[in-house]
Amino acid sequence: MDKVRISAISYLNSIPFVYGIQNSSFSFDIDLSLNIPSDCYKKILNNEVDIALVPIVALNQSENLKIISSYCIASDGCVETVCLFSQVPLNKIKRILLDFHSKTSIQLLKLLCLNYWKINVEFLKTDLGFEQKIIDETAALVIGDRAYKYKNQFKHVYDLSSEWKNFTNYPFVFACWVANKKIPIKFINEFNNSLKFGLDNLDLALKSKSNKFKTTIDKENYLKNIIKYNMDNKMKSAINFFLNKKIF
Repeated sequence: MDKVRISAISYLNSIPFVYGIQNSSFSFDIDLSLNIPSDCYKKILNNEVDIALVPIVALNQSENLKIISSYCIASDGCVETVCLFSQVPLNKIKRILLDFHSKTSIQLLKLLCLNYWKINVEFLKTDLGFEQKIIDETAALVIGDRAYKYKNQFKHVYDLSSEWKNFTNYPFVFACWVANKKIPIKFINEFNNSLKFGLDNLDLALKSKSNKFKTTIDKENYLKNIIKYNMDNKMKSAINFFLNKKIF
């Protein structure tokens, strides 16, 4: 393998991973791209990259995808950046606009609508600017850093990770590192060491990268206390529980 192609999510929560990858030495050449979650998903399934930080629903789309790291993007309760915004309460919503950045959060939303909130709504695909269409009985799922700026603009805000926790008592894993082919074990070890380096040097990572993210969120609190990066047994159980829900 001459060059290892890597796709990472281009959100604030990936700062430690990106910093670690960019500041570590590898015995292989790497080509790192930063993409929205839905594009990471497409790239790994279309064999455009070898390793990606992907929405976990990708694991149900290909048997070739294998988790290669014990690090992930997760939360245990409130996450603040995956929310349903509405001007009316849940039982009055008739349509939900689905963020085009999303894969896993869309499935999580549908699961909550059907199994937890017990509401029957129409789901609509979107493109740029869809947030401006949140009016009357039309709500929207918004994910990523830009979700935070809307938290005080609408009468009703439902944090999907918090709702999931209330429903199941599980944390929620949004993304994990996978490969779509056999990667030399030497590189996998180096790669995981780079992720650990980024997490161990979170303050440096924030100082180096945070100015690129224009958001009012408390970045230090968000990365240190809200986002969970270690995929322990509880996180693995949460992934299996979510992926085995046959409702999609």
